[in-house]
Amino acid sequence: MSGPGQRVAIITGASQGIGAGLVAGYLAQGWAVVANSLDIKPSDDQAVLTVAGDVSAADTAERIVTAAMERFGRIDTLINDAGVFIGKPFTDYTIDDYQKTVSVNLTGFFLMTQRVIAEMLKGGGGHVVNISSTMVEHAHSDSPALLASLTKGGLVAATRSLAIEYASRGVRANAVSLGVIETPLNPPESYAGLAKLHPMGRVGKVSDVVDGILYLESAPFVTGEILHIDGGQSAGR
Repeated sequence: MSGPGQRVAIITGASQGIGAGLVAGYLAQGWAVVANSLDIKPSDDQAVLTVAGDVSAADTAERIVTAAMERFGRIDTLINDAGVFIGKPFTDYTIDDYQKTVSVNLTGFFLMTQRVIAEMLKGGGGHVVNISSTMVEHAHSDSPALLASLTKGGLVAATRSLAIEYASRGVRANAVSLGVIETPLNPPESYAGLAKLHPMGRVGKVSDVVDGILYLESAPFVTGEILHIDGGQSAGR
């Protein structure tokens, strides 16, 4: 069980990049964390429970939620960070590209969120955070990525829908819409070019994302928000 009053977050995609940063960020706030990724390793930290598994598999959400409740007795927040990005011209996509992107970005979101919200309603409320991308609103001719826009745009719509459906029942839903962030997804030598996408002239850091999500965590009157963490990209040029 968690300590008295200790809140609990489930974070998918937690083994590297933004997910790993979020684990550290929530721990620093005194939370316990259930961390998931496809092949995440056990943690020596008693406040961290790791559950390996593919979020697009039907049994993974059940295993994660069951483990969370058995270990900590509550779930306060779910962050759907697990995601797949495949960028290429539209007509070059294969059916495997499509199925892989949809299965993780949408099916994984659906399975995890449905199971977690059911538990949150029993506990009196909670918070769901989805990870989207500014490319949903601002496509770039040099970086075609329709499958990312299709699936991340779906998450934006779902975030607003969940926020309204559960506003009177104590469950909030928000999303962050990201520009290019320094993660293993992008090689360091690409940052100079990618920085030009952002009016602020730099790529984002994992800490920028963590700070934004922790803001949403601390804002109980905010739901249905799509918070842009993109160096001004969504505002224009």
